[in-house]
Amino acid sequence: MTLLHITRRTALLLAAAALAGCAWKPLAQAPAAPTRPPIVFVHGNGDNAALWMTTLWRFESNGWPRERLHAITLPYPLARDADDQAQPGRSSSEEARRFLAAEVDAVLQRSGASQVVLVGNSRGGIVIRNYVAGGGAPKVSHAILGGAPNHGVWSSASFRPTSEFNGAGPLLTRLNNQGGAGIEITPGPKWLTIRSDNNDKYAQADGAWIGAKGTPTHVSFAGPELKGAQNVVIAGIDHRETAFGPQAFAAMWRFLTGSEPATTRAVPEARITLAGMLSGAAVDNLPLAGATVEVYATDLSTGARLGAALHRQTVGADGRWGPLITTSKTALEFVVTAPGHAITHVYRAPFARSSELVQLRAARIAVDDRDAPAVVTLTRPRGYFGIPRDEIELDGLSPPAGIPAGVAGVSTAKARLADAGERAVAGAFNGERIVGRSWPTAGNHVVFLELHD
Repeated sequence: MTLLHITRRTALLLAAAALAGCAWKPLAQAPAAPTRPPIVFVHGNGDNAALWMTTLWRFESNGWPRERLHAITLPYPLARDADDQAQPGRSSSEEARRFLAAEVDAVLQRSGASQVVLVGNSRGGIVIRNYVAGGGAPKVSHAILGGAPNHGVWSSASFRPTSEFNGAGPLLTRLNNQGGAGIEITPGPKWLTIRSDNNDKYAQADGAWIGAKGTPTHVSFAGPELKGAQNVVIAGIDHRETAFGPQAFAAMWRFLTGSEPATTRAVPEARITLAGMLSGAAVDNLPLAGATVEVYATDLSTGARLGAALHRQTVGADGRWGPLITTSKTALEFVVTAPGHAITHVYRAPFARSSELVQLRAARIAVDDRDAPAVVTLTRPRGYFGIPRDEIELDGLSPPAGIPAGVAGVSTAKARLADAGERAVAGAFNGERIVGRSWPTAGNHVVFLELHD
């Protein structure tokens, strides 16, 4: 895929996103606070805007106006292996920078504000730094980077030397020496970094988490810090929790307001509206036009459906589904059916608040799972599973198989069931419990229990 081809597709997505943004009107608004600046949230490598959902809930629950919280989804969210070489299905640092620049301009135009706050996780932090250094500084009041590999996931002149994740590569070398050796921030915005003390899989001295166990990365636990920024260290949190966890939210709130948040929980709304986008199994964040989504209310203790579908829709070219009006006490099953994909069942515990970030991704059956009668996967998009840090259970096994001890670094756990009969399957993580149903692999079904936390 050429750079020109990606740029054209990105432009089309920008136009579609603008149209979708104009059409969607949230059901409820947080208390008005006209002095609150708009915040633009930028996800990490291979992710999408949905990971910010609970963070937005926390901001809303403390009075930040919902219409001033904007989580964006980058097309082709995976970084290239070599930033200076085109790679199908992946984006360069420059393409990501341009996409963010267009989103910031759109938010400023809609809100009437003169500046935004930028909040990023992992690669999103690098995108923010590149945008601010590339002329965006006057449009940004604060920049918050959670778990950003500011000094690289590794630092080597020989291993993927032009990767944007290489601390010795051209991008991070430029960003970490702005205007002179060791000048690591762009003047203008106020800067905050949030990192783990030692539990971030991408800030480790050993290359185990990049497939090079026993090889030094030349990166330390302090890799996400920046000279000239306010640097916050939170003990025990993992790579994603540096941005999506409640402690990270509290640090963000203090940095932006100078006070403690009233709560780090999402305060429930009785009546909620849900919507989002549907994409395919490829990690490209492109709309999956023509796919069908069904949503069912389910029994909290058994996962069984409670009556007919609450919502059924075949999505159009923009991939948008919804709105669905329901309650914050209703557990849900989402079913996605699309050509070339498995029938994908996603079970979710009740949503505390409204959200237009309920992103759905059609899946395929993994090659290693095709011989299993049924497979259920517990997934934690906003963090990783850590042993012995966390209490994790899946289908009665605690902890589930496949979660390594030590640094928290995997976000899924899988149960291969011995029979194809439909039954309840429960998953739990540190007090959050979710129950779904098994579906037969032979019928082309895949099942996910997706945690909010």
